[in-house]
Amino acid sequence: MGKYVKKYWLFAVFAPIFMFGEVSMDLVQPQMMKRIVDEGVLGISSGGVGNMNLILSTGIRMVLLVLLGGISGVLSGVFANLCSQNVANDLRQDCFRNICSLSFEQTDYFSTGSLITRVTNDVTQVQQLVSMSIRGFVRTFLLFGGGIYCMLQLDLQFGVVVACALPVVLGMILIFMHKVNPLFGQLQRRLDHLNTVMQENVSGARVVKAYVKEEHEKKRFGEANESLVSMQLRILNTISYMSPLINSILGISIIAVIQIGAIQVRSGIVTPGVVMAAITYITQILNAVMRMIMIFQTVSRGNTSAKRLMEVINCTPAIQDGNAESAPTVNGEVIFQNVSFAYPNGSGEQILKDISVTIHPGETFAILGATGCGKSTFVNLIPRFYDVTQGKVLVDGINVKDYTLHELRDKIAITLQKSELFTTTIGENIGWGKEGATQEDIEEAARLAQAEEFILRKEDGFDTQVAERGMSLSGGQKQRVAVSRAMLKQAEILILDDATSALDLKTEARLYEGLQRAYPNITKIIVAQRIASVKKADRIAIIEEGRMIACGTHEQLSESCKVYRDICASQNR
Repeated sequence: MGKYVKKYWLFAVFAPIFMFGEVSMDLVQPQMMKRIVDEGVLGISSGGVGNMNLILSTGIRMVLLVLLGGISGVLSGVFANLCSQNVANDLRQDCFRNICSLSFEQTDYFSTGSLITRVTNDVTQVQQLVSMSIRGFVRTFLLFGGGIYCMLQLDLQFGVVVACALPVVLGMILIFMHKVNPLFGQLQRRLDHLNTVMQENVSGARVVKAYVKEEHEKKRFGEANESLVSMQLRILNTISYMSPLINSILGISIIAVIQIGAIQVRSGIVTPGVVMAAITYITQILNAVMRMIMIFQTVSRGNTSAKRLMEVINCTPAIQDGNAESAPTVNGEVIFQNVSFAYPNGSGEQILKDISVTIHPGETFAILGATGCGKSTFVNLIPRFYDVTQGKVLVDGINVKDYTLHELRDKIAITLQKSELFTTTIGENIGWGKEGATQEDIEEAARLAQAEEFILRKEDGFDTQVAERGMSLSGGQKQRVAVSRAMLKQAEILILDDATSALDLKTEARLYEGLQRAYPNITKIIVAQRIASVKKADRIAIIEEGRMIACGTHEQLSESCKVYRDICASQNR
């Protein structure tokens, strides 16, 4: 965390300097009040005759010092906020930047709800920690130390009260914080779970309503919320026991100061003004100790949040850039050499087993197979969403591990099974596929993907706003917008992972015809469930239980592959 604060060291220095000014004014006030009481009111040094001029002049000075202390406090707050807000901004940026670079397996490990909590709530806790550290700590310890010094200057016997009270108070704080500190980690994890439940219900609202599971999800959210609240109450209740106990010690200390002061006043050792000043100082000292409770609570929770944030920021992406030295010798070629794959952190079961195939530049290569056979996993290895367990994947003659991620993925346009759209216009969603795309480019891509017709029927056309996660569009419309985005990129390799499953056969056929006509030299890899979607492909690969059992044209497979014939027969029926 130090490197983030170091960047704004000037603010971090000015905040405590001005806080020192504010606390100094607070410590001077009791001394001035002592003078008003002893000299202005009681007239101890003038034979019992009060001095109104002294009262007025000292009172005016007290008001001016209060104003000066107030200005110092405001400036201290401004600089503390400048430092803490900038630190929070940098943390949030770095955390999000690293989240974007994490591989799928790492994102799954943290969970979406937890990552949202870290970027929002945890950053806020660290922000409060920074502000408290450079402002609250300074105020508390200056009041604490300065109050003790000033009190001992009045009379050493008052130090006996402080010496008796402080060990008890500090011991109580240490005991309570020892009990509370481990609970903050549990609190943040329960907040993670609550955010996960919330995120799942918002994104899956249609499924919840379709299965009439509102009450079930309300109960699930209620349980997560009650778990969070119970932990918060447990922490707050533990801390709340401290306030009455410390207030009791504060009250006893003030009584002790008054008692000692009364004895000394009667003996003529000290004046009433000294006793009043001593009472004020003991109050400041013990109030500073009470503020330590809130400070240690903020520090404990902030440290927990800082560790969670650094866990994300320091997490090294599992998929790293390569450093290929040779230039590609071809464009659009994909080669699988004895590739096997098992998902990281899984059961170890191989999803793909010893697959070898070459996809030639400009070829339309289709992949067919039962649900869960490994089709999507096959195409996910090409842009290195995951790394192979065994074997190699080569793009344009170079191992994908040797590319930089930007260089590799710049060669590939991909539309996944689940069409992801952003909360912006349809035109901007399509234009997202290519930097600097013109309106003509966007319209041409939409035309090829058979999306232009439904877009122009909308009142605002390409400027139509898309709802969150594309909820304002039908499944087929979302798929066509996503395919338009991929076509606009005009990459060397186009991957359509079951990207036309929501389209009718006629629209799908026009889409593939337009794609082949406009981009004949692009390598097209199509994952599909329907024979009609792939029968015109140059080659069709059949994957069964992770193995590529056959590869050929529609006619060849119809003659030689029983699995393919069975698929054809079942779909024809």
